Amino acid sequence: MRGAALMGVCNVTPDSFSDGGRYLAPEAAQARVDELLAEGADVIDVGGESTRPGAPPVPASEQTARVLDVVKYAASRGACVSVDTTSPSVAAACLDAGAWAVNDVSCLRDEDLARVVAASGGALVLMHARGTQAEMRGFSQYPDEGYGDVVVDVRAEWEAAAARARSLGVTRDALVMDPGLGFAKNARQSLELLRRSGELVRSLDVPVALGASRKSFLTLVDDGARPDERLGASIAAALAAAARGVAILRVHDVRATRQALDLGRRLSGGR
Repeated sequence: MRGAALMGVCNVTPDSFSDGGRYLAPEAAQARVDELLAEGADVIDVGGESTRPGAPPVPASEQTARVLDVVKYAASRGACVSVDTTSPSVAAACLDAGAWAVNDVSCLRDEDLARVVAASGGALVLMHARGTQAEMRGFSQYPDEGYGDVVVDVRAEWEAAAARARSLGVTRDALVMDPGLGFAKNARQSLELLRRSGELVRSLDVPVALGASRKSFLTLVDDGARPDERLGASIAAALAAAARGVAILRVHDVRATRQALDLGRRLSGGR
């Protein structure tokens, strides 16, 4: 075991920050699923709505049209599938089509999402966030004073959302915690969450997921680097998170991340 599961990103959108438009066509999305599985992804995360700062909301009907056949295809390949959505109706359709989990980047803004997950018996990845994507000021822009202690505050706000989910029928063992790097956090706050991710792991009784891949806070070590120029920092972030006990890593570059994790495990004496 490499210690952390790899969640490979399949964005079926025209405007995602890193790969928008690349997998919007059905054939391209299916090829992306095949690529991710061949590279060693443990989970395929399919999304039909961009979560970049300033992204406009996408109607549920359009999201469903984008992702449903991709979810069905991935499930038919035997993949463990999550759907990246905040829409209860999109979640319901995808869970019915074979998805295993809902990846909610809103921290349960719509409580019906929890009801849908509870009814399906699936898992709910609750990501910490404040406000909608359309309200986000920009990449890694957030006031320094927005948090007292970012780890303590994020954990407390996540626990409040988790309690709401449980009151709506989602069992605690169906929850996954994501601290939401880059979502209502500036670069320094995201880096602090990554650096102290072990504190989250130790203080929670649910798995922790983390998505650092290609995100803007990584330009702290390479100012001006474009998303596709952040591979080295992305891999370093993945290794750091895995070493701290993070259970799921959401990544764009599955093969490169898998190689780094597997070699690190062998160097430390594992197989």
